Amino acid sequence: MNVVIVIDSLAGGGAEKVMLTLAEQLIKDHCVTILSLANKFEYTIREQLKVESLFSDKATKVDRFWKINKSVAKLEAWFSSKQQEIGVIDLVLSNLDRSNNLLAKSAVKNVHFIMHNSVNAELARQKKLGPFSYRYLKKSKQNLNGKSLVCVSKGVEQEITQGDLIMPSAITTIYNPFNLEDIKRQSDELNTKIPNSPYLIHVGRLAKQKRHDILFKAFAKLDKKYKLVLLCNKPAKAFKLAKEYGIEEQLIVPGFEQNPYNWIKHAQALVLSSDFEGFGNVLLEALAVGTPVVSTNCTFGPSEILTGELANYLVPIRNSEQLALKIKQVLANKPNVENAEILQKVSAEHVAQQYLALRR
Repeated sequence: MNVVIVIDSLAGGGAEKVMLTLAEQLIKDHCVTILSLANKFEYTIREQLKVESLFSDKATKVDRFWKINKSVAKLEAWFSSKQQEIGVIDLVLSNLDRSNNLLAKSAVKNVHFIMHNSVNAELARQKKLGPFSYRYLKKSKQNLNGKSLVCVSKGVEQEITQGDLIMPSAITTIYNPFNLEDIKRQSDELNTKIPNSPYLIHVGRLAKQKRHDILFKAFAKLDKKYKLVLLCNKPAKAFKLAKEYGIEEQLIVPGFEQNPYNWIKHAQALVLSSDFEGFGNVLLEALAVGTPVVSTNCTFGPSEILTGELANYLVPIRNSEQLALKIKQVLANKPNVENAEILQKVSAEHVAQQYLALRR
């Protein structure tokens, strides 16, 4: 089968990582090409993966009204040329707004659009950035009317089906794929930068959605013996914010790490403090390497991941008091997380089969 994955870029991010994991699983038996709109790659791409870029720049405005027809023509030309090279393309997976906007307007067949996040939460955040940003995002979501959608959590699917913004032709949920064996192997790699002193870890870009302010407020209430490792994209900004909460001395910010798993494995706990997520990949990665987690019970994902006894470590969003309390509990209880029920549902092999079944 010929599969094409289209995405805005391969800069460090959750959706990008998810698609690379899926592609690495699919190439074992199928022909897979990743088409990145932007010529920007932060992840290491495995040799056997074919990655091409459609534009030579950052591709920030390729879907704006004055450029979109030209961009769609370029995209269609790429697909036409690719089909001449490899034959019929059986499955196209589109990711993120710019890619979605181009493919939604194109004549490309067999496209499924992957919804990585809460639509309502994204729109609420965009509203604060001004009317132009809000209108762009709302229109981007409405472009998916009559399209086939794949949601990364049941919560995201439910939000779309209960709302009236997008009326898809088909909708299903497929959890994000994880190469659990690979995660465990990488978690055992030696990294001399990892501190010997006990630390908590937060993995995620420095963005409003991730609520580093709530995290820092909660962390300030803990025993001073703990360090806080942030795997994020803006170290200087992180230190500036940490200063406001008096925890800058306890902060360790190594920057973007190709392998976050050994950092996660050696942490006392991983904390997720977001207002919203599409799924909450880092929670799963922590469970896979045996690290306990505390998470806000945000929309969507965490409550589908932390079930049974682990649901005890879910806290209301924007509540630093409760977050600090649950972190103290998890540090005291050290729950065994490696047999978490969700791990069976997210193996890359299982998820890849669900994606292949989308082929009509």
